Amino acid sequence: MGVNTYQIGGETGTIRSFGRKKMATIETIRSVTAELQMQVAPPLGRPTYVSRLVRTLGSFARWLGRLMDRRRSRLVLLEMTDDQLKDIGITRCDAHREGLRPFWD
Repeated sequence: MGVNTYQIGGETGTIRSFGRKKMATIETIRSVTAELQMQVAPPLGRPTYVSRLVRTLGSFARWLGRLMDRRRSRLVLLEMTDDQLKDIGITRCDAHREGLRPFWD
């Protein structure tokens, strides 16, 4: 398992390589997401129909993204070896139970 570090906007993170797959740490993902959200300019004046629609669609897209991230992380648990699960303190039974949960839960 290889480990690489990198820096984005003053935040450092690590990428762990599990064979062909690479995963960034959760802290890095959250900090990059927060930076991207801060780059959006606040609306000026009274919100119009279009700006409310754009904001609603953006909110829906972020919600859907969080659901898909949750699903991907649960699928990764199913692919981990017993040694990797032991490193993070999860049993195979716990990983299987979490991996089979629906993405909206």
